[in-house]
Amino acid sequence: MRFITVLLGLFCAAYVPLGHAAEPAAKTDPAQAQAIVTKVCAACHAADGNSPSPANPVLAGQHADYIAKQLADFKANKERKNPVMLGMSAALSPQDMKNLGAYFEAQKPKTRAAKDPALVKLGQQIYRGGIMSKGVAACASCHGPSGAGIPAQFPRVAGQYAEYTVAQLQGFRAGERANDPNRMMRAVAARLSDAEIKAVSEYMAGLR
Repeated sequence: MRFITVLLGLFCAAYVPLGHAAEPAAKTDPAQAQAIVTKVCAACHAADGNSPSPANPVLAGQHADYIAKQLADFKANKERKNPVMLGMSAALSPQDMKNLGAYFEAQKPKTRAAKDPALVKLGQQIYRGGIMSKGVAACASCHGPSGAGIPAQFPRVAGQYAEYTVAQLQGFRAGERANDPNRMMRAVAARLSDAEIKAVSEYMAGLR
């Protein structure tokens, strides 16, 4: 199991989407995103990205490139479909998406605590060590020991609402969300039970 975890960790660290290395660094202007945040994003995600509802993800501190990619995927309405976000992203240009990503990345996420000690114990085991019997590698291999993630490819999961994370993992498992690189999250989620998904989501909510 240790070999699998290390191997996946090396893969995650090395993985770069095709064409990414050849692209010049895009300039961003978080200030230009302020008007869009106020008019469009704040109602669900709050002006500082610390969503007041577990139905909507915390965006504060999330990687800018990851946010921009999700917005582009919502707008494309193919691999990640969401009627609400389709409408919200429809008028956004690629530059708007980059600016919004930079804006929310600069916001400070609020700390959140896990609620169920029993779930946290199981979730910690899965997050740090995976599930050997199911061939599930440790979540920390790609998202990091503290849940900080890897910019662009793997999101920050620390402090995310457990309810939101559960919904995303279930979406990956059902194939309803399909914008994960090389089907990595779909492959992992397919091997997790509802109880295991709930446990690891609860543990990640308390990471900081």
